[in-house]
Amino acid sequence: MIVFGVVSVLALVGAATTATAGRSCLAGVRDGGYSYAGHQGAYRGHGVRATLTLTREPSVHAGHVAGWVGVGGRGQGARDGDAWIQAGIAALPHLGKVLYVEIVREAAERELVLVDDGVTIGRAYRIAVVEVAGLPGWWQVRLDGAPVTERIRMPGSSGRWAPIVTAESWNGGTRTCNAFGFRFDDVSVSRGAGGPWRPFVSSHRFLDGTNTLRDVEGSTAQAATFVATSSN
Repeated sequence: MIVFGVVSVLALVGAATTATAGRSCLAGVRDGGYSYAGHQGAYRGHGVRATLTLTREPSVHAGHVAGWVGVGGRGQGARDGDAWIQAGIAALPHLGKVLYVEIVREAAERELVLVDDGVTIGRAYRIAVVEVAGLPGWWQVRLDGAPVTERIRMPGSSGRWAPIVTAESWNGGTRTCNAFGFRFDDVSVSRGAGGPWRPFVSSHRFLDGTNTLRDVEGSTAQAATFVATSSN
């Protein structure tokens, strides 16, 4: 496990809390070149988890693509600053396919944790971002049930954040198009610190441009398993 400080090459910006429609590439992005395909949870909770699989070879000409689960977002901190934790798979032109954690705290530098730099297509990773039982406002990221971060203090976060599960693409503000494919299986949310876990219920879809979301099981409102892809 390698902990980074502010790393501009990744620039993995966390949960967007609003969505607008658009077209792909330069014309289908928002907030400096981002587009999404995913869900926001219907309820505030104490954690989110999913089995995440890269389903195709990413094509990243500029910026990055990523599939992740997380909590928090822009303006979601205790003092209305940015605060979030996200974990998932990212692909970048010069770094390849990695498993990462991003931590943003108010008045602090962004932290990036490289968990695995050998991500392969078709391999399933069980990723969870969960509040620690008995410690309100303290969170941890787990991979296949084992912690991959220390406990992370996020003041004022307990019970306030609606989980997000999404794929994203960032083109770095260029005119290039990136391509991705992610499968999210058995998506669930923690209704109490440390559990119990219940199926994820979607209240909002992020779906920009020609990106697609396909439910594999259940319905759009009960998005327990879905596939997010770009059409590029």
